[in-house]
Amino acid sequence: MAKESTVDVILHPVRMRIIQSLINQHMTAQQIKELLPDVPQASLYRHIKKLVDAGVIHIIDEIPNRGTIEKVYSLQDPAKASISPEKLNSFTKEEHMDLFFKFMANIMGEYERYLDQNKIDLINDGVSFRQTSLLLDDEEFVQFIKEMSEVYSRVTQNKPKTGRRRRTLATIIIPEQKQEEQ
Repeated sequence: MAKESTVDVILHPVRMRIIQSLINQHMTAQQIKELLPDVPQASLYRHIKKLVDAGVIHIIDEIPNRGTIEKVYSLQDPAKASISPEKLNSFTKEEHMDLFFKFMANIMGEYERYLDQNKIDLINDGVSFRQTSLLLDDEEFVQFIKEMSEVYSRVTQNKPKTGRRRRTLATIIIPEQKQEEQ
């Protein structure tokens, strides 16, 4: 059996959710389980092990607990939980489509879990999805991305606390086809 690539390890829907749970967090498997109650415990432990084996997440502490050792996991290097630009540029069209499909499937799973709740309130919960086109030259686009990155950077540092809920924000930027030079 061929070894699974790091890209495939990262892009599995359950493992993506584990990675997301560990952003700015140090958590035990039990704490992760509380955040992902729909994932069977045995499956969760297999996915955590696969992420550890791939070097995506790390065991940063081991705590004795009632005769067992409880491991504390961390995403110490967020770059290991992403795909490098060099790697992305080496992908074929088919690999790009597969990557995009996995990304979209993960977003669809998040939305389906939201809709599976007994009571939903799209307006009060702030649910939205939309598409818009922006007309920007390269310099304006770079500035736009810089400003978005600054906002993302600030809010992704938030720690859990009473009143905060995890919200999924996905960004897709697709430029139009390049015009042929005349």
